[in-house]
Amino acid sequence: MDVIFDPNRQGPGAAAAGGGADPIKDGDQKTFMQDVVNASREVPVLVDFWATWCGPCKTLTPTLEKVVRAAGGRVRLVKIDIDQNRSLVQQLTQLGLPLQSVPTVAAFWQGQILDLFQGALPEGEVKKFVEGLLKAAGGQMPTADLLAEAKLAAEEGDHQGALQLFGALAQQEPENAEAYAGVARALMALGEEEQALQVLAGVPAKLRDQAEIVSVRSALELAAEGRKARSKLAEFEQRLAADPNDHAARIDLAVALNAAGDRAGAVAALIEAIRRDQGWNEEAARKQLLKFFEAWGFDDPATLAGRRKLSSLLFR
Repeated sequence: MDVIFDPNRQGPGAAAAGGGADPIKDGDQKTFMQDVVNASREVPVLVDFWATWCGPCKTLTPTLEKVVRAAGGRVRLVKIDIDQNRSLVQQLTQLGLPLQSVPTVAAFWQGQILDLFQGALPEGEVKKFVEGLLKAAGGQMPTADLLAEAKLAAEEGDHQGALQLFGALAQQEPENAEAYAGVARALMALGEEEQALQVLAGVPAKLRDQAEIVSVRSALELAAEGRKARSKLAEFEQRLAADPNDHAARIDLAVALNAAGDRAGAVAALIEAIRRDQGWNEEAARKQLLKFFEAWGFDDPATLAGRRKLSSLLFR
């Protein structure tokens, strides 16, 4: 993907993560009030209770550090060795904090324990935990800001800007399906469909069935089909004029209309085909319509209008 967007460009999330004081520190019973309780009145603070003999701690702590650094100073991490701070552990246990086993991670906000978890969670679950903590504190991860900025650029037609922003997000979150889909859609809008296909080919296997990826893949397939169909638009119309029940021509017409940007016309053609013979060729018209919905996105106005028309026809 390096040839598709500038790998050195940093979005707002990356910039935030790279500057400011280190959000991670080792704590003890002398500094706990200052580093955790008092500090949590400004930003949420995670406390990682660990021990040198704890195997899962060796897995969890680096994950916590990675997620916290990605938050760009919006959350802090304090690491407490329970064997070196037995008095503190005893006090917190008396307050109800379950420190009988480690690792235990407690989230402090406004001087109080807001949430906690135990055990070595995978990175995705740790990220969700931190996102929930930030949401409760009225904030969000920098990557959420980056995603919102990328979507706005795409909506405003700044496809080059959207490409860079979605690309930066994909670099920061290599398992973010929306980032890959955004890069591919921006490339499509810029007329770089081959590169868009390369992006989809490089999507991690676990993301390939995500709705965002399936949608952009369908959009690329429709674009290829549409280019072929557009050159025969007049032919399809002539065939329908000669035989209104030429369902193959009507479906091809819909594909051509969609390629020309006439989504309403494409929906109308397929609705008419379904009305005339819903079961023709194993419900080919209905399946084509659903493929349009998938490619356009389920919140697209044309999709919403088309679904209403399809429902009215099938459930009348």
